[in-house]
Amino acid sequence: MRVWGIVRPYWKRVALAVLISVVISGLNTSLAWLVKDVMDGIFIKKDRFLLALLPFAIFGAFALRGIANFLYEYLMQSATQKLVMGMRNTLYEHILNLPMGHFVDESSGSLMSRVVNDTRAVQEVISLTIKQLFVEAMTITALIGYVFWLKWDLALIAVFLLPTALYGTGRLAMRLKRISMRIQEKTALIMQDLSESFTGIKIIKSFLREGREKDHFMSRNKDYYRENMRAVRVKEAVSVIMDIFAGLGIGFVLWYGGSLVVKGSLTAGEFTSFLAAMFLVYTPAKRLSKVNAELQQLRAPLERIFNVLALRREEEGTVEFPAIKSSIEFRDVHFTYPAQAQDALHGINFKVGKGEIIAIVGESGSGKTTLVNLLPRFIRPTKGGIFMDGADISNATLGSLRSQFGMVSQDVILFNDTVRANIAFGKPDASEEEILEAAKAAYAHDFIMELPEKYESIVGEKGVKLSGGQRQRLSIARAILKNPPVLILDEATSSLDATSELMVQLALENLMKERTTFVIAHRLSTIRKATKIVLLDKGRVAAIGTEEELKSTSPLYQSLYQLQFGLKIS
Repeated sequence: MRVWGIVRPYWKRVALAVLISVVISGLNTSLAWLVKDVMDGIFIKKDRFLLALLPFAIFGAFALRGIANFLYEYLMQSATQKLVMGMRNTLYEHILNLPMGHFVDESSGSLMSRVVNDTRAVQEVISLTIKQLFVEAMTITALIGYVFWLKWDLALIAVFLLPTALYGTGRLAMRLKRISMRIQEKTALIMQDLSESFTGIKIIKSFLREGREKDHFMSRNKDYYRENMRAVRVKEAVSVIMDIFAGLGIGFVLWYGGSLVVKGSLTAGEFTSFLAAMFLVYTPAKRLSKVNAELQQLRAPLERIFNVLALRREEEGTVEFPAIKSSIEFRDVHFTYPAQAQDALHGINFKVGKGEIIAIVGESGSGKTTLVNLLPRFIRPTKGGIFMDGADISNATLGSLRSQFGMVSQDVILFNDTVRANIAFGKPDASEEEILEAAKAAYAHDFIMELPEKYESIVGEKGVKLSGGQRQRLSIARAILKNPPVLILDEATSSLDATSELMVQLALENLMKERTTFVIAHRLSTIRKATKIVLLDKGRVAAIGTEEELKSTSPLYQSLYQLQFGLKIS
């Protein structure tokens, strides 16, 4: 039923292919019928007219069958290719709209495997299975009908072993389903290893781990090979069973049919035609016996695909939020990660006015990143709410909410595209002048003009062809061009050298003008311009105030200050 559900949108092509399969089965049966006329009419009756006509009849049958097979294959491949294209589009779009937490729980390699490998496996199995279900089944039906018409008692002897053979192949098919699920899991692990290795190649080389990574990959690949060979053994065991029962059936038919020819109750032509039909049945019957095994094999990738499609997407709001006018307020906000029993944030309360610069400080693990991830609704509070101009952001449409935020983090994400495309990522319809102004405001224009292709230069995967400071300034230019009313800065200068940091700081100052800004500060030197500091401690607000106020009133802030600068606050 699932197979039919995904094939149904393309039923017209499939229906036409099925009609063509009827023609193919009829042509296959006609070949067996021609054998009878050859034996009785030519070799026994010496009919010269039939001898002259026979080559044209055989040529016509083979030519028509070849054309019909071509049309069938083209239509079925067209349907299955469209099926896979549609399935990949649906799967990719669904994954893009999953909550951020899912991308933490599942590796990118596993998700890539769902989109690429699982859908390809579905295509291969469906195209083969449908062909066997229709073409081979109809061919078998036509041929068996012919042999029953020719000699029903002999036909009964020939086919009585079939149920036993199908029972044995059905048992093997259930085992194949379990093996196929493991194959898809092994494929996902290989994709995961490849993704991690190519992304982290610098770390692998710097720690001289090429050998270890090679051994690890070879081990994964060997496990994949073993599972595939188990599948091969099971699938070929189906062929062995069919060969054994076919040998029994044909051997008995030869003995019994031969005795009928000797007695004169069956002509040599009829018996030869009967044998030809049975041999023509043998190949499609062998293929058809594998249909159940292949359908079980199909269940593994289908289940993995439907498991992803069953995941709940991000909850969409119904209210179009206008640009912020006055404030953002946290009201008794709690947040707990699914795998943890303790709150990551507990009872957060504070208010930010439009245009203020709020620094979020605290020790590692205090909840700083979790807090700012709540603002664009990457995650949702487990209790309490966040209000923009007095309206709960949980009711906002994702588009109207996230359009108000620009993000610049220390982990810069650039795409393997041109400089221009990366700057215009948040505003694809930006004019040339807007892109240049954003790059100049981010102090990026000068180094861009020194690149080989200037704004058309490819930056490489994750911006690997640029320095850290250059990547950071491109991400700032991207945020400037988007022109959001609210900024989230995640210590954008923490990993830069002094010269790059100065350039990025100047770019950030241009970016922060007249915008509400949340700054996650790992280094206290970056919060000098903050109008307010929110000090977090184990997911709670320990203190709120200016730097001078916290120096004089907060022991925790004094401790952080002393630890970082080695200076005791007097």
